[in-house]
Amino acid sequence: MTNSALPTVARWSTPISLIRLEGADTRRFLHGQSSQAIELAPPGSCLATCLISPTARMRALALVRVDERGADLLVLAGDGHAVHQALDRVLFPADRVRLGAPEPAVLVRWLGQAGPASGTPAEGEAQPQNEHNLLQPSVDLGAGADQPAWLQRGDDPLPSWLAALPELTTEQVEQQRLRQGFPAAPGELNDDTNPFELGLAPWVSLNKGCYVGQETLAKLATYDGVKQQLRHWRASPTGPAAADACAPGTPLLTTAGGRAGVITSVLPGPDGLEGLALVRRSALEDTALLAGESGSGAISLEISTPAGFVAPPVGAGGGAARS
Repeated sequence: MTNSALPTVARWSTPISLIRLEGADTRRFLHGQSSQAIELAPPGSCLATCLISPTARMRALALVRVDERGADLLVLAGDGHAVHQALDRVLFPADRVRLGAPEPAVLVRWLGQAGPASGTPAEGEAQPQNEHNLLQPSVDLGAGADQPAWLQRGDDPLPSWLAALPELTTEQVEQQRLRQGFPAAPGELNDDTNPFELGLAPWVSLNKGCYVGQETLAKLATYDGVKQQLRHWRASPTGPAAADACAPGTPLLTTAGGRAGVITSVLPGPDGLEGLALVRRSALEDTALLAGESGSGAISLEISTPAGFVAPPVGAGGGAARS
């Protein structure tokens, strides 16, 4: 099956929410409200974290950028205003934390080896330009392993080396997301998923102290509890009817007719359909699944692991398959 190639060098921009927290208790507070070890992080750190419910269900993906006075919470996926309200509800008067209102910002990602050292400044441009805006959280943000990103605020111009890159089209941006397996709301980020199912193990610390959702995640890692994992799929049919047949929420079946999972995202393209799905553990080794009801009307899907997916921790989902 043809796999439409993406450019090797390009950029794309995504609206995000920035929530500013200041005060002596900022790191301790965020440590207890997210999945990453933040309390002892030194100024200058940029940490990837999941914001989850007490039962470890996904609320949002975020970066925490620590500085001397507090931290910026960058909500990359999920509802920034809902995150702000949730933090405000659990902020006690005794906490030495000032919680700012959500502000709009933009996360710029790119493909290729572009960077501050790779371009020549435009006339009148400072050198080096504000490298504080260069985010390097050491996780896959949807552009590849360890690829940095750029934070753009307000009317700040992009640095010349980044502005010079061609932009991906809207379809190409979604293709990149699907092929990397970067989760988005509501398809993948919702009350039915946890970080390990979505390949977000590096966004979770299993060695930190108590935090919201910690008990559930610890049990998942200890007792082989991950029941499904995110997978990429492709299908050759084209057209609206095919897209409807593979719409989010469509159940997946094995070729033998057993339950296999559910489609979470779909993108029609000239070469067919592709998307993401949550596949049950009993079907993770299958390279082909069926979308829809079994029989002649079912659509065959090619199944593969997204490029950015990280397997659950040792002991989570690695035992004998069970449905």
